[in-house]
Amino acid sequence: MMGIVGIAVVFVMVFGGYLLHGGHLGVIIAALPTEMMVIFGGATGAMIVGNSVEVLKGVVPNIKKVFSGGKWGEQDFKDVLCLLFTITKMIKSKGILVIESHIEKPEESTIFQKYPRILGDHFAVDFICDTLRMLSMNLDDPHQVFDAMEAQLEKHHHEALGPQHALQTMADGLPAIGIVAAVLGVIHTMGSVTEPPEVLGGMIGSALVGTFLGVFLAYLLVGPFATRIKQICDEEHQFYLIIRDVLVAHLNGNAPQVSVEIGRGNVPSKVQPTFFELEEAINSTTE
Repeated sequence: MMGIVGIAVVFVMVFGGYLLHGGHLGVIIAALPTEMMVIFGGATGAMIVGNSVEVLKGVVPNIKKVFSGGKWGEQDFKDVLCLLFTITKMIKSKGILVIESHIEKPEESTIFQKYPRILGDHFAVDFICDTLRMLSMNLDDPHQVFDAMEAQLEKHHHEALGPQHALQTMADGLPAIGIVAAVLGVIHTMGSVTEPPEVLGGMIGSALVGTFLGVFLAYLLVGPFATRIKQICDEEHQFYLIIRDVLVAHLNGNAPQVSVEIGRGNVPSKVQPTFFELEEAINSTTE
């Protein structure tokens, strides 16, 4: 929602101010198709050259997140803490081998099936199951497990930020591509120096539209999109950090209630459940 509001403000303020200053949109509209072909088309081609297919496939879904927001909400953070509480409690009371069937086929696990949104996230499920698998193989040193989990998290976050880096690179290059479009317009104008001043003025105005569009797209659209996508990726990454924190706290010998409380403390403030809300959610899972 805020993405739509922001874009509306940009267009109203920029073009509204231009019109109030006595400007005419006719020159911009007339030059828009060809200038956009040069600027945005060139930038898109450069993005295709500079990125892998996997990164390119993630660009549009990430742009959609600017309008829809991050993947995880308050209930999802409650759910992952409840899931981890159930698992750590089983391990504490019955031993690590009791969860073997749950981590080998999580899609058939009665524990994971209670939380379909988490089960639908392949990395979250693999991250939990792979870590518990290491514990079942007697890797119980909290520092080693933390390092192994941190390596997985770093790789995943780096890959998740690939589309954002591609958009940011596009934003960085758009002003220069706008200059390229403007130079092409000047070249075209110089070939028509015998034309009347009013014709030359229109051609020079069209050429300058290229510079305007390059800067406008870079700093008022593509750049802010890339910034917001990074914020969302960081917020989504926090979900996986909580999994790490709870499981490492468990390895350090804490009770399940203490482990999930450590995780709750790292939930982003805007979606963080209170101590009593989490306690109520945990109690409802054990009834």
